[in-house]
Amino acid sequence: MTNTKIEAVLFDWGGTLATWHDIDLYAVWRSVTELIDDARPDELAARLVEAERSIWLRSRDEHLSSTLEEVCLLAEVVMTPAALAEYERQWHPHTELEPDAVQTLQDLRERGLKVGVLSNTIWSRRRHEEIFARDGVLDLLDGAVYTSEIAHTKPHPEAFLAAMKAVGETDPASCLFVGDRLFDDVWGAQNVGMRAAHIPHSAIPLEQIGHTEGAPDATVHRLAELPALIDSWNAAAA
Repeated sequence: MTNTKIEAVLFDWGGTLATWHDIDLYAVWRSVTELIDDARPDELAARLVEAERSIWLRSRDEHLSSTLEEVCLLAEVVMTPAALAEYERQWHPHTELEPDAVQTLQDLRERGLKVGVLSNTIWSRRRHEEIFARDGVLDLLDGAVYTSEIAHTKPHPEAFLAAMKAVGETDPASCLFVGDRLFDDVWGAQNVGMRAAHIPHSAIPLEQIGHTEGAPDATVHRLAELPALIDSWNAAAA
């Protein structure tokens, strides 16, 4: 264990700050494609599911990012404003925060710690910030990196370094990354010199599990456990 004090806590979003949900992607896309071409909704939905699957496999194996626009381009589907609104409506119930998320972020900020987010996502910054503003989290973040805006996804080192820079930190040893995935989050963070805390409550699909599992520096079962954990580490480093 490093003797460096934790100065910043960086969070994964889905399955960590936001509650994990199993998603029926075909059902989501089917509701969207009905508004795009009601003569071929099943065909278009199937193409979109396959396109989205392909970009997440690319993220797993090559750590290259993507966007919702690229998914549509790969599927040769043109998203309309009404279809985009339906897409966001379908996902809305699955974006809710963990019950203790807001209090945990407040507790960390009260300790003088910087708080950030690094999410593997195809969604825009606008969409994420709308969600965070809705839930009272946006003003509690010192910085956020959404991989839809950069070249790489977790576990690529550049994604973690971008998140560190976004909150104004320069030393990876002073950062703790918190996530639900042992490959993307734990292994990736530790590879750049960060500590990593694992929250093991997500049913990660088998095809999204990478080739390596990191051994976390800590395992927590609720976000609310983090402030005391960091207190103990920082006291030991004093």
